[in-house]
This record gives sequence, C-alpha cells and structure tokens, in this order.
Amino acid sequence: MTKGALALLITGGTENWAAPRWRERFKRVCTDRPVALIPDDAIDPAGVKYAAVWKPKPGLLGGFPNLAVIFNLGAGVDAVVADATLPDVPLVRVAVSDLTERMTEYVVLHVLMHHRQELYLRQSQREKRWAPKPQWAANAISVGIMGLGTLGAHSAELLKRIGFRVSGWSRSPKAIAGIQCLQGDQGFDAFLRQTDILVCLLPLTADTRHILNRGVFEKLHRTSPMGAPVLINAGRGGLQNEADILQCLDDGTLGAVSLDVYATEPLPSDSPFWTHKKVVLTPHNAADTDPDEISKYVARQIERFESGAALENVVDRQRGY
Repeated sequence: MTKGALALLITGGTENWAAPRWRERFKRVCTDRPVALIPDDAIDPAGVKYAAVWKPKPGLLGGFPNLAVIFNLGAGVDAVVADATLPDVPLVRVAVSDLTERMTEYVVLHVLMHHRQELYLRQSQREKRWAPKPQWAANAISVGIMGLGTLGAHSAELLKRIGFRVSGWSRSPKAIAGIQCLQGDQGFDAFLRQTDILVCLLPLTADTRHILNRGVFEKLHRTSPMGAPVLINAGRGGLQNEADILQCLDDGTLGAVSLDVYATEPLPSDSPFWTHKKVVLTPHNAADTDPDEISKYVARQIERFESGAALENVVDRQRGY
C-alpha cells in the first residue's frame, strides 16, 4: 500500500543546496512512498503527509491539507517558524552526528586560525616577509561559546581537549564536564569579561536578534596575548549587528572576526566584509549538510512516527528552537 507522500520544498541556488540532488537522495531512502520536488513534480496536495524543507517560501506548506510532520533540512529553523501560515504540526530539526562534527571542525579551525596568528602570517607571506612573532600556548586563551546545545557542547569539549580554557553561556542551565557553564542574564557579563575568542552558535529568536553588538564586544576580555578579542559567528546572520562589527574592527574593539553567516545571503558584492583585512569570510558552509545522512535521518523519523513512536528533536515553537 502506498504510504503518505513526502514533499520537498527547498530554496537554495548553490551547488550544495541543489534541489534535484536532494530529490535523488530521498528517492533512494523512501522507496515505499511518493517523493515530489515542489513545484517541479506533479502531486496531489491531499496525499502529502510529510514535508522536508529548507527556507520554504511562506504559505506553501499551508497548501497540504493532510500534512502531519515538517522536517527542516538544516540546523536553523528561523526561516520556517517565521511563516505566519505555518501549519500546526510538529516541526523536526536536524540532529545528526555528521552535522555536529562538521560544525566542530569549523569552530576548531577558526579558533586555531586566530590563536596561531594566521592572518598575520598569511599577510607576511604575501609581502615575502620572514618575521615570526612569539606564539602563546592554547591555555593562555579563553574561548567562550554562546549556545550550548548539541553543536556548542561538542565544540566546547574538543577545544578543551586541545588545551584552551573554555566556558559556555546559554539561556537555560547546562552542565558539561570540564566546561564552566553560565546562563541567563545574570551570567552573561561574567561570561563575556573572561572571553578572548567569542564563538556564537545561538539559534535566531526574538531574544537573540542582533545580540552580537558593540555593547557585547566592549565587555570582552582585553588583556590576553591576542590583544583585542575575536568574534566567530557560525550561528545565524540575524544574530549580528553588521554595522557594529565593522566599526568595532576599525576602532580596535575587535581584533578580527570569522563570519559564516550574514544578514543578506548571498553576501552582496558591495559588502565591506569581502575586502576587510580583519575579516575571514566563508559562504554559510560551516556545517554543510550531507544529503545522504539527512535523508536517512528523515526516513528513520518517518518510520518512527508511523510505528507510533515519538518524534525526536521536535522544535518548541515558542522558544524558536
């Protein structure tokens, strides 16, 4: 018997988010049900029970009257929950080890890049200048991670093993062995004051929008061997006040930044971030999602749901994550 159909609503444009690529993977793992890429494939909307989405256009999900579950194909769900017409069904976020490990790779890479003075060394290379500076040990640097969910906790643990002093901050209490965990408004300033490299992995909510601003940057620790503190944002573009970042880079409040996300994506060609000498820029690929792993994850979740088991990693609509 044919099971409920799976609709794919994917807005991308880059190679890693090519919609036909996702359709191919889902057809491999969902052989017992129709899989339709919307709007390319014809399908009866009434037969769609599941939707796998990435930044779907507002209103489209409301066109499936029998929709039972929505699966978000990336870690951030802000683009989905912002849809005022979103059907009142469970929204499941991605939580696979592949995504977690890729984000940890990115965080560790960029923490080490700034710790080991790579911006200075690459500039020296371009200028054919042999002028190494003294290099401090990892335990001389405090890394603070904003957001201690699965991604933040995994990154914190690995950075700790490398030798950095690591702390974390979250809205609600967390406990991670060997990591100082602070929470809420009462712990925020103390967290910032001890942080040399600030890593942001927060979800985007009404409370966190533009949380990365001058007021926060000015509270960061300022007497580490690095001199001015560093920001690494691999969360969401809406977390950062981009005018504040640029001004703080220019006046020395920030020593450097690594940015993977932006208020407008793709990043406009006239953005100062492209050419700023203190900016390391990546094209929102810190935790580039693997279609094979994610399609298998969604297929397993559907099987759980149809067997009567509880869905995993359901988003709290009120909290936004």
